[in-house]
Amino acid sequence: MSGTIEEFKKLVDAEEYFIFFQLPYDQKFVNVNRLHILKKFSQYMNEIDDKFPDLGPEEKLTQYCLALQKAYQVFQESTPHEQKLFKVFNDKPKNVITLTEITSD
Repeated sequence: MSGTIEEFKKLVDAEEYFIFFQLPYDQKFVNVNRLHILKKFSQYMNEIDDKFPDLGPEEKLTQYCLALQKAYQVFQESTPHEQKLFKVFNDKPKNVITLTEITSD
C-alpha cells in the first residue's frame, strides 16, 4: 500500500478503494453488491476509529484495508438481506399479511 491517508479521504467509488489498497475484486460482484460493501466497510471503519483512536495514519490504513477485505468477504458468504444493513430490510411492510400470520380455525 503506497497511498496516504489524505489520498484515502478523497476516494468515493468502491473500485477506488480496492485499487488504492491493491486488492483484487470481481467487478460483476462489486456491481451487484456495491452499496452493501461500502456500508459494511463504513461500519468497520467506524469501529476501528472508535476502538483505536490513537492509531497513526499508516496503521489506520492497514486496518481499513483489512476492513474492506472483510466487508467484501461478508457478501461473498451471505446476502444483503441476511445482513440487513439498510432500513428497507428491517421495516415490516405496511398493509401486508404474511403467510405465516394466516391461521385456520
